[in-house]
Amino acid sequence: MKLEHIGIAVKSLGVSDELFEKLLGKKSYKKETVEREGVITSFYEAGESKIELLEVSNKESPVSKFLDKRGEGVHHLAFGVENIIEEIERLKKEGFQFVSEEPKEGADNKLVVFLHPKSTNGVLVELCQEKA
Repeated sequence: MKLEHIGIAVKSLGVSDELFEKLLGKKSYKKETVEREGVITSFYEAGESKIELLEVSNKESPVSKFLDKRGEGVHHLAFGVENIIEEIERLKKEGFQFVSEEPKEGADNKLVVFLHPKSTNGVLVELCQEKA
């Protein structure tokens, strides 16, 4: 497993993109709407990992609820895995709970699944696997 990206919930991609372009000295390499999650994403390379900015496109999305409750900030840590199904099974045996045990299509050409924060010290953890 490696840290694939850090997801950051933001109120405005326009404002946040400007900030991260200045901070990292480069432009976003990809913007993408993920209808199923109700977000628009903007990705930045940061060394061997990435930063994913998440702006709400649907007020019913989990990210919208996060922003309402906690405000802008780190939303999740994402770890890249070779085989997401094997990792789900391994982590279930270790006692971790999942938001959903079925991988779904995520941003940046990935299959994703989230571990429930109740089983990860309050941190939303995402597992992601590159789609073939």
